[in-house]
Amino acid sequence: MDQSPLLECRGTGLVYRARPALQPLDWAIRPGEQWACIGPNGAGKTSLARILSGQASHHSGELVLAPALASAGVAYVCFEQAQALCARDRKMDDSEFRADASDPGTRVRDAILAGRAADARFEHWVERLRLAHVLERGLRFISTGEMRKTLLIRALLSEPGLLILDSPLDGLDAAAQQAMLDVIGQLLAAGQPTLLLCRQLEDIPSGITHVLVLEEGHPLATGPRAEVCADPAVATLMDPPQPPLSALPSPAERPYSVPEGPLLELHDVQVSYGELQVLRDVHWTLERGQHCCVAGPNGCGKTTLLSLITGDNHKAYGQDITLFGRRRGSGESIWDIKQKYGQLDTQLQLNFARNMKVVEVVVSGFFDSIGLYDDWGDVQKRRAEAWLEALGMAAYSRAPFDTLSFGLQRMVLLARAMVKSPLILLLDEPTLGLDGFHRKLLLRAVDHIAANSDTQVIFVSHSAGDTPACINQFLRFEPGESGYRVVCENTP
Repeated sequence: MDQSPLLECRGTGLVYRARPALQPLDWAIRPGEQWACIGPNGAGKTSLARILSGQASHHSGELVLAPALASAGVAYVCFEQAQALCARDRKMDDSEFRADASDPGTRVRDAILAGRAADARFEHWVERLRLAHVLERGLRFISTGEMRKTLLIRALLSEPGLLILDSPLDGLDAAAQQAMLDVIGQLLAAGQPTLLLCRQLEDIPSGITHVLVLEEGHPLATGPRAEVCADPAVATLMDPPQPPLSALPSPAERPYSVPEGPLLELHDVQVSYGELQVLRDVHWTLERGQHCCVAGPNGCGKTTLLSLITGDNHKAYGQDITLFGRRRGSGESIWDIKQKYGQLDTQLQLNFARNMKVVEVVVSGFFDSIGLYDDWGDVQKRRAEAWLEALGMAAYSRAPFDTLSFGLQRMVLLARAMVKSPLILLLDEPTLGLDGFHRKLLLRAVDHIAANSDTQVIFVSHSAGDTPACINQFLRFEPGESGYRVVCENTP
């Protein structure tokens, strides 16, 4: 059997904005090998994938592809790909000029087929990944997990010479994660050349034979799976000690009165879009001192529920919804509602204005802006720096936000969410995209905030397993006879 490499990196490196993102790498994938590349946030995994997929053509060194691989191409499935597709649809949205005021944008079916005719392989993968029910929906109106499945099927139909999957389990509920693992296992067993990008050792599927470990752009270890995973240096890299936390700053002055009763009250709330009922019979009260985990699978209605309580959904009008002591629709503006929230989600992180220092990003939380366009002074700066210190991030105050790892950026945005002392800290899948170290770092910081301030936490997750210790209320979306029912449970 010909053992010539399918792909070979010879001193291949990448510099991004004058900063080395991937140091010169000598590495190869040979026939019969299935690889995973692991490392913490900022290790260089994405840079390597961008080079291999042709997205970063300005790399140094050589990238040599076998003729068969060069002909078939490399398919790269990642979160940024989904972001780009949705951004394109938003830019081309013409709903304001339509009679029905609705532009679905690119439909899931069309995104998958990419101009091809539907065939048996299309039908097989749609059924295998349980995506038939969203084929006619627009990409902007499906869940994160459904988007990930959409991109995977599109990649598989292109019959790539190499399939690169970036954290394929991110954004999936427990059932969908198992289904995805089954599909990945099937692909590995069938000999589909695959490179998985993972953030922790436990995410590596059993069919992976070889592992490449990156640390700050450098190859730390490479070789057969068992040998690499047993390396003490790899264990140290993946689970370093946590930095110390400091006392929280005193609360900021709030330009509104704090209600004496519950912060949120929803009674018998229903939401439908045409014949599709998304929410039914929702009863939820968030009392003072409660920290709630909103948990449920992909597509169950969590996003719709959040849009009701943040003022973004007009379906709240005419329903029994009271936010911060005021009945919805009683004359309050959307900004009256939003100023009481500090919000953090992956979408915010990906859309954040670039070329800003970390302290400026935190200061922008005073103005709820993506970027910093208002006048600010020493008072805001000192408060921003105090929050960075409280969360163990003081050393990064002057650093460019762009140069921080994905995990550290998430911590900066947590400080940004808290700088104005919101009544509610709304965290929408906050651990999505984080390695084990930064996941523990963020959960510990959320507990620190809950224990030492009057801010209450709403923590949105696909499951109730990966949550901070402060959670004492669970709002679960559970399968019912038709759709999902919402069950609220208070714990001691």
